[in-house]
Amino acid sequence: MIDTPDVGPSGATWSFATAREPAEFPAVEVEGVPGVEHAGGLGRTLCGIRGRYLKLFLHLFEPQSLASCRTCRALAEAAPSRPCGQERLHDLLLQEADDGPLRTDLLTSLRRGARIAIWITGPAKSLTRFHSRIDRMTEEAGPAAEALAAAGTSVTLARVEDADRQYLVVLPPGGRARIARGPVTAASSAASPGPRAPAAPVVPGAVPLSGPCGEDGRPEVLDTY
Repeated sequence: MIDTPDVGPSGATWSFATAREPAEFPAVEVEGVPGVEHAGGLGRTLCGIRGRYLKLFLHLFEPQSLASCRTCRALAEAAPSRPCGQERLHDLLLQEADDGPLRTDLLTSLRRGARIAIWITGPAKSLTRFHSRIDRMTEEAGPAAEALAAAGTSVTLARVEDADRQYLVVLPPGGRARIARGPVTAASSAASPGPRAPAAPVVPGAVPLSGPCGEDGRPEVLDTY
C-alpha cells in the first residue's frame, strides 16, 4: 500500500510507472508431497504440474521462501512486473463506474497513490457489516447502500483513503460500480463501536486478492486448485 502519496520510495514523484509491482502467483502444493510450495499458473504450476494434482492456499507464492520450488522461484522472479493496485482500480473504474464528480476525484486520488485500505470480493452481508463503513459515507451513501442491499450473495468492495477522506466503491455482480465518500474518522458524536471487524486480505490486483469467504466474512482456509 502507498501510505505517502506523491512520493515514491526513492523520493521521486509517485506514478503508475514507478509503482509497478512484481508478478504475483497463488501458492499451491502437490497432493501427497507436503512441504514444497509451487507458483500456480493457468491450470498448472509454473514448473508444469497439472492442476488436478494441486491444492490452493490462500496466500501468495513467496519465491524467497525455503519451501519454494526452485524452478517456480526462477520463473516467478523472471516474470514481467504488473500494474500497481492503484492503477488496476483506476482502470476498473474507468470501465465500470459512470462519469461524475466522485469518480473524477477518486481517479485523481489514485493517480497520486492514495492508499487502498481494502479491496475484496466476498459475501455481501458480511462485507457490508464489517468492511463497508457505509455509515461514515456522507456523499452518495444512498446509491451505494442500495447497491449493497441488492448485491445478493456476493459483492466486490474497495475502500480508498486519501488524507482525511475515504471513498467506498461497491461493485455488484453484473452491475455498475457505485462510489460514496466520507471522512476517514467518524464524528465523535455519531461514533458507534459496532462489531469488531475480522482480519481480511487486502489488495489489490488485476484480480483482487480476495479468496473465497465463509458466512462470517473470514476467508476459507483451503480449496482445490
